[in-house]
Parts: sequence; C-alpha cells; structure tokens
Amino acid sequence: MKLNYKILGEGKPIVILHGLMGMLDNWQAPGRLMEDAYKVILVDARNHGRSPHSDVHSYDSMVHDVIELMDSLNLDSAHILGHSMGGKVAIKLAQEFPSRVDKLIVADIGPKFYAVHHQDVLAALRAVPLDELKKRTDAEAYMIPFLDEPGVRQFLMKSLFHPDRHSFAWRFNLDSIEANIENVGEALDELDYEGDSLFIRGGNSNYITDSDWPDIRMLFPNSYLATIDGAGHWLHAEKPREFVAAVRDFLST
Repeated sequence: MKLNYKILGEGKPIVILHGLMGMLDNWQAPGRLMEDAYKVILVDARNHGRSPHSDVHSYDSMVHDVIELMDSLNLDSAHILGHSMGGKVAIKLAQEFPSRVDKLIVADIGPKFYAVHHQDVLAALRAVPLDELKKRTDAEAYMIPFLDEPGVRQFLMKSLFHPDRHSFAWRFNLDSIEANIENVGEALDELDYEGDSLFIRGGNSNYITDSDWPDIRMLFPNSYLATIDGAGHWLHAEKPREFVAAVRDFLST
C-alpha cells in the first residue's frame, strides 16, 4: 500500500508513526522541532489521514506498509518513532526487520496486550450525524455524552473533512478500525530486539507502568525509559518541547 507522507528537513531520516485515529498532521509541531537536524518523515497509516483505506488493519500489514514506503524512498534504514498504535508498529518493525532500524523510539505504549478500551470513542464517533453537520465544531455536542475529555474530542474532530462539500466524513476508516479493534491491543512479545531503544511515557499515563519495565527490558535489553512529567498519553502534543528534547538526547548519544 502506498502511504501518504510528508517530509520536513534534511539529515538522518526519522520515520514517525501516529496513533489510532490520528494522522501525520498531529506530528507536525514535534516534526518542526526536529527538522533542523533530521529528515523527518511523517506518515499516515493505512485507514488514516490521506492514506488508502482497506478492510485489513493489522500490525503485520502496517509494518509492511512502512517497509514499502522506506523502499520507495531508498532508505536502507532510519530511526523509527511511533506513538501508541504507531509505537506497536515500530516495535514489530524493529523485531522483524532489525537491520532497517537505526534507533527505536516508542511513545507511551509497550509490547504487552492491552484490552480493548475504545468503546466510548467508537460510540462517540458513531453518534455524530455526518450528513447533518453545518460545521466541524457541531460534532462536539454529539460526542460529549460519551467522552468527558475536551482534548480527546478536539483530537478526533481534527479528522473531520468535507470530501464533497455536501457532508462531512472522517479521514480514518471507521468501519475497518471498528471491525479490527481487537488487533490494536495485540501483544508483541514473541521476538526481542537488541538495538538501542527508548521508551517514553507520560507521567500521568498508565500505559507503561513501573511493573511493566522489567518485561520490556527482557525483550529490549538495550532500552532506556524516559518519563515526561505532567503529560498524559498524548505526551508529544501536551509537552512537545520536552518530548522532542528526550528524543534528540537519545539520538545524539
């Protein structure tokens, strides 16, 4: 699958993979903070952003999509950075294609199994009457009964667009994501990766706990853990400068 992507800057390439229901636009601010020293390649995953849609939505397919993109850009290897779902794509890519990864950065996700916990998000998205919206912000009222956090609602609404000037649509493929939602929490703990790795967690997030770290270190023996104080799961959006500083410190050593 030929993924949509955007390149910022020049230098050593770093491929950035967004999370579930996100898109490359979510990473432009951190990307701008890195473009002075790196060739930042922001990627829309399949079924997200401006990349093609498919009934298939699995980590295996997403990894091969990224490899295809790297091949098309003549990249033998690159730093790979992924957040949440994109973090698991990065993990699996490093496990299966270690020679294609220079350094691995995983943002607020681990290789363990995560139970499905997106029911409220899916219900909120389904509640939005796309054909009736006059403007993008009208969607929020329909989402409030399902989602308490304004930041999550704003994040999702960024994916609303006008494909035909008559009605709104989601940039992500909601049908495929919902049908394959069990795959998103899949454990990726059968293969190890001995390359240099950085796991970055939000101090207010519970996606990577202290008790998770020994298991992560077993699979990633040359890994380091950084914590961004005051940040939750969307640590790159909440604390972009602190997040990028941690990434750059790791890549420069």
